[in-house]
Amino acid sequence: MVPCLFSAIGFPRPSLGAHRIVSAIDPKPLASTVVRDDEAQLVSAAKAGGVAAFEELVNRYERKIFRLGMNITQNREDAEDVMQDAFLKSFQKLDQFQGNSRFYTWLVRIAVNEALMKLRKRRPSQVSLDEPLTGDDDSFFREIEDWGPSPEQRFAQTELNEILTHVIGELDPIFRVVFLLRDVEGISTEETAQILGISVAAVKSRLLRARLKLRLSLNKYFRRSESQ
Repeated sequence: MVPCLFSAIGFPRPSLGAHRIVSAIDPKPLASTVVRDDEAQLVSAAKAGGVAAFEELVNRYERKIFRLGMNITQNREDAEDVMQDAFLKSFQKLDQFQGNSRFYTWLVRIAVNEALMKLRKRRPSQVSLDEPLTGDDDSFFREIEDWGPSPEQRFAQTELNEILTHVIGELDPIFRVVFLLRDVEGISTEETAQILGISVAAVKSRLLRARLKLRLSLNKYFRRSESQ
């Protein structure tokens, strides 16, 4: 099981029953042989002109791609554009997909590139997204499970989600994207490196930096809250 966001960054779970409020980020793995084979069959059918097969791929992944776009761009309109452009480009370039990776990995790479282009246009002076990093390292989030929370718990749930969304949004894109792919989407280090076109070492370095930055941000926030 992928640890919850707080555990992933080494931050203790907050009070207010947050272990019941903030759901564990536990994306169901798509790397099983059955899913791989099924996905490969759909891609083959889509390449042969099967519109229904491609529609099934869209239905399978559209929510994941939208959520990824939303988490990267922090803007619903941009996220919708990212999702639409990613599927459109994947359809237009489907004959170029060689099957060396999962179709989903290839699709995520297209979506990430589209999202980063949105950020570049919005903030051209921001740090380079290709900046090399070195170092060592030792899903919107997933829907909240129905625990039947009280009104007080619902308020706390909303507040915590807003806090997490805010601190993730403050990360530089080079760190934010790696954190989202690894700790929110549950994509492997190797696949993340393939998606971003960087080394495994760079993925580990950026993930470590992202976790540290998030931990510091959350520490500051909860200390301020306790002092009030």
